[in-house]
Amino acid sequence: MRSQLKRAGQFLSACILGSVLFVGLQAHAQSVTVDANPSHVINKFSPLHALGSTVDRVPSNATDAFFRPDQIQKVLSAGWGVISYRQNTDLFVQAWHWNPKGTWSDPSGKGYFTGDPNPRGDTIRHSYGYSLRHRGFTRNGGTEFDGYSRLDDGDADSYWKSNPYLASEFTGESDSLHAQWVVIALDKKESVNGIRIQWAEPFARDFQVQYWVGAGDAMDEQDKGTWQDFPSGTVRDGKGGDATLPLSPAPVSTKFVRVWMTRSSNTCDSHGSADRRNCVGYGIRELYLGTMDHGQVKDILHHSPDQKQTLTLCSSVDPWHEPSDRYVAPDRMESGDQPGLDLFFTSGITRGLPAIVPVALLYSTPEDAAAQMGYVKKRGYPVSYIEMGEEADGQYMQPEDYGALYLQFATALHRVDPGFKLGGPSFQGVTEDIKAWPDAQGRTSWFGRFLDYLKAHNRLQDLSFMSFEHYPYEGCETPWENLYQEPELITHIMQVWRDDGLPAGVPLLDTETNAHGGEAAVDIFGALWLADSFAGFLSAGGQSTHYYHLLSYSPPHPACRNSWGTYHMFMVDDQYEIEEPTSQFFAARLITQEWAQPKDAEHLMYRAISDIKDGQGHLLVTAYALHRPDGQWSLMLINKDHDHAHKLRVLFHEAAGTPDTSFSGKLTMITFGKEQYQWHPDRKKGHADPDGPPATRTINAEQGTEYDLPPASLTVLRGSITAP
Repeated sequence: MRSQLKRAGQFLSACILGSVLFVGLQAHAQSVTVDANPSHVINKFSPLHALGSTVDRVPSNATDAFFRPDQIQKVLSAGWGVISYRQNTDLFVQAWHWNPKGTWSDPSGKGYFTGDPNPRGDTIRHSYGYSLRHRGFTRNGGTEFDGYSRLDDGDADSYWKSNPYLASEFTGESDSLHAQWVVIALDKKESVNGIRIQWAEPFARDFQVQYWVGAGDAMDEQDKGTWQDFPSGTVRDGKGGDATLPLSPAPVSTKFVRVWMTRSSNTCDSHGSADRRNCVGYGIRELYLGTMDHGQVKDILHHSPDQKQTLTLCSSVDPWHEPSDRYVAPDRMESGDQPGLDLFFTSGITRGLPAIVPVALLYSTPEDAAAQMGYVKKRGYPVSYIEMGEEADGQYMQPEDYGALYLQFATALHRVDPGFKLGGPSFQGVTEDIKAWPDAQGRTSWFGRFLDYLKAHNRLQDLSFMSFEHYPYEGCETPWENLYQEPELITHIMQVWRDDGLPAGVPLLDTETNAHGGEAAVDIFGALWLADSFAGFLSAGGQSTHYYHLLSYSPPHPACRNSWGTYHMFMVDDQYEIEEPTSQFFAARLITQEWAQPKDAEHLMYRAISDIKDGQGHLLVTAYALHRPDGQWSLMLINKDHDHAHKLRVLFHEAAGTPDTSFSGKLTMITFGKEQYQWHPDRKKGHADPDGPPATRTINAEQGTEYDLPPASLTVLRGSITAP
């Protein structure tokens, strides 16, 4: 499942697109006008490459059902094109064994795992995640319910350790440029003036203990405060061991405490000196925090090996693990089968099109990523792009650390094939710029700093695309008014990435998106949102956008336990057999088969504006115009007015001083709204009645023809226009 939104956006006015006036354009009451000037094309795309979907981690007992040929044919009938394979193990703080066969760095059969890059006689049908023994997260923006931190698990024999690939031996830069850290997040402000750190090897020789000052949350509003050094919290030439440190004469009231580490002892951990990765970075066995009492820390932390422990977070995690660490969910069902790469590419689900394939990055090694893509290349599977990791922002990784890993992995991958097109960072679904703690220059833009890191190393050319996810709404109930925010939300965040410094020639890919609104996603709301968001993305100049998700996996969302209505086009039974389509299936077909021509050919997109608003200024009807390869004009109209129909005229404006034209002759009109589909929530037995299909009719259009848009409906008009 996708991570929850962590930052509330400041929404733009709904008139950003609707208020644009073209030169020479006359306003008309209740009308939609298409700027059909051939020089005003706003995007060019092929539907099979621009309108895609996703495949994600599923329960292991569901894989065979999902990939059965008859099931695949049903999901492919939605018409989506290019597939974006989602890499979920990064979100769970796990190592991904993309190939169950491979080698361990330690001859005893443990350590750092590298999948076998050479195809064998058998095929990879399943792959799994392995929990990391040196984890320092209780939970973060990806892992919300499973696992725990070793920083306060009550076991002095376990320990957190940072990622060795962020140490100077691998980055080629000073450790101080990639400071590693741990944060203790208390439930509320507490009095603190002492800390006890049971160091592991390697330990920090130089470090600072700091507290958060500011109104914002130290983790989720990183630009809304500052870290302040405790008066006695700076240590130089530390000796490790079990160290108690008085931090200030008087207690400080704070909710967040950070240990900021800038120089390592470079001594070897419990795994030995044979592998240099065991001897760099930082390790901590256990943390204790509170007030000083006769030279001892009066500890206020809760120590336990579960989610009840005091919340701790960390900069990175060492991907060292053992075979026994294969993750099994608490209910003993695998929470995670990342469908095997051979199954993915040979099942037919990709339609033979080049896929977007990820490599694990946050909790993996460059060697393993290179082996994975070497395997894919030897198999001859077509790949368009390689996405580098998953949601580094949700894992609270600092942009320079992600940049350092990105470049190491890029170097390894380009040794396999210099032509590989790499990109990321696959941001979480946010609506505003992602903020990081200020750097030495006061810069807080996460993406801006990542781009600056690539530029400083003369490696910006290694970023062939920028990827992000789009999940615009929080919570389990999505009020109808939220529908008015699309497509401004998607348009705005894409502009944010450009303003952060993304070069104009680097394409934007929305590699995973859906509404996330509980039952609203499978009601007619979900259909209207899908059309508005996908078409809005393309009208803003995006290259490809990907529906989450293609497989019919429909459990309740982790945050919406009473709803089975999120992220799917079909309801399924207990054996994952498809039972009936949901609203987004019908919307998908309207977008991919009716609005766009279902073929791999260039479509031209033009701006269309509407003047239909309510008394609050909400744009009630949005419109998206295509000139298709078959010569037809296709207009997709979304009536967001839940209760009222609207009658409108459609005009095409080609040049100043020439009369507007209109549809003429036989016109196909396809409508999908409340008359065709109504959802009835009943948890797992939720169903639609009526359940489609869209209503299709042919009419004779002429100048002045008015078209009826039913309440809460999606309509496609397709035909020819008169000559001016």
